Amino acid sequence: MKADINDRLSATLALYDLTRTNVNTTDPDNPNFEIQTGEQNSRGIELSITGEILPGWNIIAGYAYTDARITKDNTFPVGSRINNVPRHSFNIWTSYEIQKGNLQGLGFGLGLFYVGDRPGAFDNSFTLPSYLRTDAAIFYKRGRFRTALNVKNLFDVEYFENSNAAFGVYPGEPLTLEGTVSWEF
Repeated sequence: MKADINDRLSATLALYDLTRTNVNTTDPDNPNFEIQTGEQNSRGIELSITGEILPGWNIIAGYAYTDARITKDNTFPVGSRINNVPRHSFNIWTSYEIQKGNLQGLGFGLGLFYVGDRPGAFDNSFTLPSYLRTDAAIFYKRGRFRTALNVKNLFDVEYFENSNAAFGVYPGEPLTLEGTVSWEF
C-alpha cells in the first residue's frame, strides 16, 4: 500500500508471507550430496517514508520486522530462524541542502542504520549481535559540478555484517571516507 502524506512526503507499507521451496538440503541417503526438498518461510511488515520535509530537507526512513524460519529441511530443525536475517531493522537518512545565498548548493547528510541480532548459522548455534552504524556526508553542487565526502561508520563501531556459518563471520567496514568529484555532461 502506498499513500501520499502530503504533496512532498509518501509512505509505503508492505505485509508479506513468502515461501521459498526447493531449497538445497543434505541428501539423507548420501550426506555428500544435496537434494532440493527444503522450504523456508519469511513473513513480516515493512514501512518506509520518503520525501522532502521542507525545501532542501529530505528524508528516507524505513523499518522492517521479519520472521524468517526453516519450514522443511533434512538437516536443520524445523522452526529454526534463517541465518543473517534480523527480526528488526531500521534506517533513517536525512540531508539538507542550502537553497539560497552564497552557500547555495552546500549540503549535509546524516544516517542511522540499525540491524537487530540474528542467527549466524541455520542451526541457530550462535547469534550475531545487533549494531547501530552512523553515516554522514557533506556535499556541494553547483550547476553540473558536484563534489562530496561520505563517511561510513562515523564512530568506527565494530560490528558483524554477516556470517557464512562454517566458513566465518565477516566484520563490517571500519570508519571509511570516500570522496567524489563529478561533472555532468
